[in-house]
Amino acid sequence: MMLYQTYQTFDDAKRPLLYFAEMASDLLKKPAVEWQDASWTRKLAAASEIVRRAGLTHKRPPFGFDTVMVGNQEVAITEEATFTTPFATLLHFKKDTAIHQPPVLVVAPMSGHFATLLRDTVRVLLPEHDVYITDWHNARDVSLSDGRFDLDDFTEHLIKFMAAIGPGCHVVAICQPSVPALAAVAIMAEDDHPAQPSSMSLMAGPIDTRINPTEVNEFATSHSMEWFYASMINVVPWRHKGAMRQVYPGFLQLTAFMGMNLERHLKAFSDLYENIVKGDTAKAEATRKFYEEYFAVMDLPAEFFIQTIRAVFKEHHLPRGILKYRGRTVDPKAIRKTFLLTVEGERDDICAIGQTLAAQDLCSSLRSYKKQHYMQIGVGHYGVFSGRRWATQVYPVVRDVIHVSQ
Repeated sequence: MMLYQTYQTFDDAKRPLLYFAEMASDLLKKPAVEWQDASWTRKLAAASEIVRRAGLTHKRPPFGFDTVMVGNQEVAITEEATFTTPFATLLHFKKDTAIHQPPVLVVAPMSGHFATLLRDTVRVLLPEHDVYITDWHNARDVSLSDGRFDLDDFTEHLIKFMAAIGPGCHVVAICQPSVPALAAVAIMAEDDHPAQPSSMSLMAGPIDTRINPTEVNEFATSHSMEWFYASMINVVPWRHKGAMRQVYPGFLQLTAFMGMNLERHLKAFSDLYENIVKGDTAKAEATRKFYEEYFAVMDLPAEFFIQTIRAVFKEHHLPRGILKYRGRTVDPKAIRKTFLLTVEGERDDICAIGQTLAAQDLCSSLRSYKKQHYMQIGVGHYGVFSGRRWATQVYPVVRDVIHVSQ
């Protein structure tokens, strides 16, 4: 329970070093520094850059969308909070145009990173769609007086967000929220909710992790719930607004993810050093942008994390037909109007092939022409919703489903 406080103390102690490294890095790259092309200067600048990138941040980076091309016209974008709770904001990328476009709710995972991790997903959707996103708040910034937040609350937020957008919405759920997204749509279908979405795209989501279990899935099943609680749950230190709230700290999750691919991350920083020394600014900038996002971490409410581990990864409540929402059994067979698209990546080592596809069988009341599955060759987990193949191969499938189901 004292781990978070220890981390905070260490983080505070290293801040002066990071600040000095940032100043040194900026100074050594200024054009006014005549000796900046000297070999030792470039190496010192590169070393300073590596040090400054080693620090974590706990604030959401900006999305950075100012304009977008709609047809042949460049239009301005304004970020608008459509619906806000203590734990999340329904963020609307409002365009300065009268052209009607299908509304799309991008459901970001609450998984230790901010919704800006899906910046590329949003960027590709923006020209042809009216895009909203679930902008989850950092739990350490949410007062204890605002209450708890668990898997039921996540599902309820999605229902309220879709209601706020209104009829004709399309849902694109990325990774972990595929489960609560499917649950939310099933509950809305059972209630004949007027805002039940026209389409639902579940992308690389853990619908049934019993299928082709990955290293992540096996890690979850090989440890007890008591171990997860004792090892992963910490208390927010007093200095933060969410003091004394129990959370799964973002820095712990980042450590776990980096540990799974440590050699790759070490090589990335080694390459960053070399690219700065060689003056390869394009490659260096690409690495900078990735780690600026990757090292922006958020804490998860403990009850949400524990319930997700138990219901999704250990006991498989949804595919077994025992998932509950506010005491009600979630029945995917109730979905009859919403077009279902499932998307998987051939090389996904987080949500393996077949885990998302399982939603097709669960939604057995949907007619065959309202269901589609797509498997993208040659991509891992992130390649399903980010990068070149997302933009050129996966997105056209999602776009066609959205436009066909309007």
